Formats: sequence, C-alpha cells, structure tokens
Amino acid sequence: MARRYDPERRQRIIDAAIRVVGAKGIAGLSHRSAAAEADVPLGSTTYHFKTLDELLVAALRQANEGFAKVVASRGGLEDPRTDLAAELAAWMGEWLAGDRTGVELEYELYLAALRRPALRPVAAEWAEGVAELLSRHTDPVTARALVAVVDGICLQVLLTGVPYDEGYARGVLGRVLAGAGG
Repeated sequence: MARRYDPERRQRIIDAAIRVVGAKGIAGLSHRSAAAEADVPLGSTTYHFKTLDELLVAALRQANEGFAKVVASRGGLEDPRTDLAAELAAWMGEWLAGDRTGVELEYELYLAALRRPALRPVAAEWAEGVAELLSRHTDPVTARALVAVVDGICLQVLLTGVPYDEGYARGVLGRVLAGAGG
C-alpha cells in the first residue's frame, strides 16, 4: 500500500496535543493520546515527534503565539509616545478576556518548563520576545521587570478566579516604570 501524502498531519498532531493538554493536563498527554485525538496512527506521532518533550515544545511554541497575536493586533507599541503601562494593562485585559481555556493552557505549558528542561528555551523565548518589544520604550532591565509583573498578574487572575482589574494592573505597571525613571 502506498504511503499517503498528508502535509498537515504534523500540525494536526500539535493541535491534538494542545486539545489533550487542555482537557486532561500535561499528565494526560502521551503519543497515544495525541494520535487518538488527531485520528492518526500512533507511528505518525513518533515519526514527527521522537519524544513527548518534542511534541510539548511544538505545542508551547504554538500556544505562545496567542499572546503575540494580541500584542500584534493592538499595534500600540508602534507609537513611541505610547503610555506603556496602559498598553500593557490593555494587552492583559484583552488576552484574559479571550478564551480562558486557551490562556490556562498557555500557562500550563509555560509552567511545565519547571519540570521539563526541554521546554525552558521556548518559555524563555516568550519572555525575551516580549521584553525585546518593551525595550523599545524603556531600558532592558525595566522591560524584564514588566514581563515579570505581567506574568504575576496573569497567574494571580488565573489561580484565584478574581476578575482582572485593568486599573490595578495599569497602576502597578506604572509604578515599575516610574521607578525606572520612565
């Protein structure tokens, strides 16, 4: 029997892995569960992703695109006069107001890097990418501090169930910027 050409199979496996993690957590993800969710043979998952960590890296990279899309769609960093605290607070509000399951999934994959060293470079890419964007408006140390505050506020909202308060976020971010002289 001839092998069927299926150029989207790799992507379907990544999408399936994200759905499995969203439904069952990282502990529920295996090559077998991803294959079943993607409706592909088990061998396809191991062909495209030799290890489960490789599959998780691909899933995390794709999940990281969610926040990047929010940032890109707003376009607020184009103007050098942007109120950075207000822009960041609005980013978070838009991101957290979206698909809550998707945001939780992104953080679950992001935090999986604590136990899975293969994920750490991808998690770091997200933080470094956002810090690089912010460095256009402030110094690199302050940009990294802003990323840490954004992470902290988002995690608190996700973990406590307290509604996101954009005014609070804007105030905290403004304090970080004021402490930097910006």
